Amino acid sequence: MTDSPSNEVVVPDELAHNVVITNLAKVIDPLYNWTRRNSIWPMVFGLACCAIEMICTAASRFDLARFGMEVFRATPRQSDLMIVSGTVTKKMIPTIVRLYNQMPEPRYVMAMGACASGGGPFKEGYNVVDGVDKFLPVDVYVPGCPPTPQALINGLIALQEKIDQQSILTAPWYRKDDTMIDEVQIPVLGPDLVDVRQAELIRAEAAKAEAAKAETAVTEAEVEAA
Repeated sequence: MTDSPSNEVVVPDELAHNVVITNLAKVIDPLYNWTRRNSIWPMVFGLACCAIEMICTAASRFDLARFGMEVFRATPRQSDLMIVSGTVTKKMIPTIVRLYNQMPEPRYVMAMGACASGGGPFKEGYNVVDGVDKFLPVDVYVPGCPPTPQALINGLIALQEKIDQQSILTAPWYRKDDTMIDEVQIPVLGPDLVDVRQAELIRAEAAKAEAAKAETAVTEAEVEAA
């Protein structure tokens, strides 16, 4: 007997090859992750030239079925993965966020190409969003302009590796304190794109600009009066 209790379970030598000491999570997690990683259903929609490469990836030459990802669905309610393939414009992002909210958990987002990842060659454009990650939680980024089918497959494999590291005990979609349990706020498209999550900041900056404008007008009036 030792003074401090030990959590280790001692198995007699004669039973060492017949008894396995484990926990429920270590038994369930590999099976749980294996079923999800090999049955990912992407949502079929494309935004620009990256979508052509995504179509090529689904062709027989690359045999996407060996990864269990060849079943592209035409509805978000049957999809696990959103592949944002192409240029994300300010007019399109409200619809993309709405589709994401309609996807059931667990759900993943892949930014395919330079445009979806950070704006690409249109980054400074007046009508282009500088990366879909400004509005949605992106799990995997696939670089390229546009990425090749091999690059997209590599991104899908990276997503599988990420799924392998998840546990059913810590998966956010099973937790009541999940910060993503609520719907993602859909941005408002008016004269410009407005992120609803930054509404208070926008109001504060607008009030600051109005105060500065009023102060400038008062100063100009004093100068003219003098």
